Amino acid sequence: MRRFLTAFALLALLLVMPAAVRGDVVVGPGGGTPGTSLNFTLVGHNALFDRGMNAAPAIFDHYVYIGNRTDGSTRCGFGDPRRETTGIDSCPHPNPGILVVDVANPANPTVVGEIGPPHAGNPSETTRELRVWPQKKLLMVLNFRCSPVIHACRGDAVTPTFRFFDLTDPANPEHLMTYVPVQVSEEPGGGEHHETRVPHEFFLWVDPNDPDRALLWASTPTTSCDPERTNLIIYDISRVPDGVEPSVIAQGNWNDKYPGGCVAANYDFDLSLHSMTPSFDGTRTYLAYLRGTFLVLDTSKVANNQIPAGTIESLNDDLLTPVANRPLWGTGNQCAGHTAAGCAESHSAVPLPGRPFVFTVDEVYGTFTVSSFGWPWGWTRLINVAQPRRPHIVGEYKIHQNTPAYTPAPGENEFNSYSSHNPTLTRNVVLDSWHSGGLQAIDVSDPAVPAQLGWYSPTPLASVANEDPALSRGPNKVVMWSFPIVRNGLIYVVDIRNGLYVFDYNGPRAREVDGLTFLEGNSNLGDLGRLAKSAG
Repeated sequence: MRRFLTAFALLALLLVMPAAVRGDVVVGPGGGTPGTSLNFTLVGHNALFDRGMNAAPAIFDHYVYIGNRTDGSTRCGFGDPRRETTGIDSCPHPNPGILVVDVANPANPTVVGEIGPPHAGNPSETTRELRVWPQKKLLMVLNFRCSPVIHACRGDAVTPTFRFFDLTDPANPEHLMTYVPVQVSEEPGGGEHHETRVPHEFFLWVDPNDPDRALLWASTPTTSCDPERTNLIIYDISRVPDGVEPSVIAQGNWNDKYPGGCVAANYDFDLSLHSMTPSFDGTRTYLAYLRGTFLVLDTSKVANNQIPAGTIESLNDDLLTPVANRPLWGTGNQCAGHTAAGCAESHSAVPLPGRPFVFTVDEVYGTFTVSSFGWPWGWTRLINVAQPRRPHIVGEYKIHQNTPAYTPAPGENEFNSYSSHNPTLTRNVVLDSWHSGGLQAIDVSDPAVPAQLGWYSPTPLASVANEDPALSRGPNKVVMWSFPIVRNGLIYVVDIRNGLYVFDYNGPRAREVDGLTFLEGNSNLGDLGRLAKSAG
């Protein structure tokens, strides 16, 4: 099924109109209008019980596992009319656990199960991030406290955990282990101190030279300058399938490298690591550092298994990019808000396989979360990292809603986000979940002039049980969110509000997507090794 532009004249215009170039900034004209598409075909869709607040997917065999941004409570989100009429706890969250969706027939994704309490769907706890180590039939889920403000959660204290599940019977995952993530520091006089930390995002890396060795890169955001308080922890999960807990092998914090970085107010209290992506071989890690923009880190000792057993490698002095040489964008260390320059709010940094460039994403919500957010939201940049000591921006890509030519409709500045979010990359094509800008396909064959290849912005559901208080209370009810997963040439992506979508991309460079068996932006599994080596 294809969804076309409602106005034929507009479609005709878009088909012949090239992306507009603004110096080194390219503007893609389409994506911000629900019910429109170009060069994508809708293969299948499941509304996931119209529950809203869907989180990240993971795939194993012909099953998709989908977490939940909200919790198992009955709390009403901000803007929910029931909050004012029947009380703040009168909004049950239906099917709040991890949904198991059978996609053996991609045209008819079918929910066949749900992981519920005590391992998912608990009050105050979100199942936000999921990955699968397929060779070990291991599902991993990051759980932490979700916000009563932006996630409609109850908001009680929750101990963060990684929960691991055995997928021997993939339709019925079996809980294997619960691990509380920690950082490790030395006690005065000897011994170790373990402190619970809250990961925000994580990357699954399986050693290309040892298929039995797997590590998790986990961001643990903090504005602290204490070198013992981590912004990044790397966990070894190699023996989890055998029932052995993960172990910390490396950790680091670079806030003290920033000028004035030990005064959090100098960076809007936002100088911390949001997420990170190691190279396929793991020797370099690309850091998306929120208000600190972008850095390259040397993780070759980690990748090459050169850390002595029983020790923890400090990464504090292993930056390849001196902070003074970091690429700068936006209005500076502090977000001035509502200017064409936008805010520097670095969210993701993903390398182009086999090429010396990194695709970076800024994510900026509406003013409901921070008064300086809203228009022009966040967009993407391509950074040359051939010389990691001096990375530099070579091109930028945004959509029309990120430009001065766009005037937000009533409610958009507050409760929508036309912001880039999670990308999955081939060598020349980026698939990016652009929140209310829909799923974007971007040609990066020339990183200086990225070009829009297509988009898909679905017709939203009429209503959902839980509207996202920060992202879909405005007039645009599309919130494409997850890292797209390509499986056997088809693209699987989750819209927070509207459910699971399966797409076929059929525009320029479609062969790069059609030829993929498996690819996702937050692991080094599947075809990534072939793509990383294809440049020679």
